[in-house]
Amino acid sequence: MSAAFSITMAAPDPPENSRMKAVVIPVTPFQQNCTILGCEATGLGAVVDPGGELDRIMAAAEDAGFTLSKILLTHAHADHAAGAAALAARLGIPIEGPHRDDEFWIETLPQQCLMFGLPRATVFTPDRWLEHGDTVSFGAETLEVLHCPGHTPGHVVFFHRGQRLALVGDVLFKGSIGRTDFPRGDYDTLIRSIRERLFPLGDDVTFIPGHGPTSTFGEERRSNPFVGEGFSPRSDAG
Repeated sequence: MSAAFSITMAAPDPPENSRMKAVVIPVTPFQQNCTILGCEATGLGAVVDPGGELDRIMAAAEDAGFTLSKILLTHAHADHAAGAAALAARLGIPIEGPHRDDEFWIETLPQQCLMFGLPRATVFTPDRWLEHGDTVSFGAETLEVLHCPGHTPGHVVFFHRGQRLALVGDVLFKGSIGRTDFPRGDYDTLIRSIRERLFPLGDDVTFIPGHGPTSTFGEERRSNPFVGEGFSPRSDAG
């Protein structure tokens, strides 16, 4: 079991001296990076991709001093979404995301969990489906929503523009990219999502991937062997 780690992001001139803190808790046997985002101005938080181990997630939020007010989902693979319905019911909080094109993945959560040996999940309907260009908020913090399909058709990314932080789920990793061999995955679409929607946000953006260590868009643009400069997309890959 990997230990949680924290990232504190502060804008150059944050409103009312607010800062957003990110606490990353790797959960499930897949070591999926569940992230608690906390608004230090209000004490309210959001949890991104609670795939499982809900007691650990809730304890991490309490330790960080945040009251969870909503659940945000990047996509509906079981290691990211299997705990969403149970956590929402336990805390009485809404689920926002992913994009509606991942509805079929939510409907198969019980089968996914059985296939991968995870605790059984409950099928749910998000309180809000998300579209490209939407925003989500908790406390005094606001995140932009980018629809970035390819790994799954309804995958979204959450971006805090002022604090230069993105939560990219399984779209992009340090030195790698998301798989595209699952149902309705598409390699060319994934590459376009990264190059046309993520990299233009700026080289200075730090991102938290769905698995593994953080990186920056600049580092991946320069050196990622699957999508960096000098590497041409291949339609026969994935």
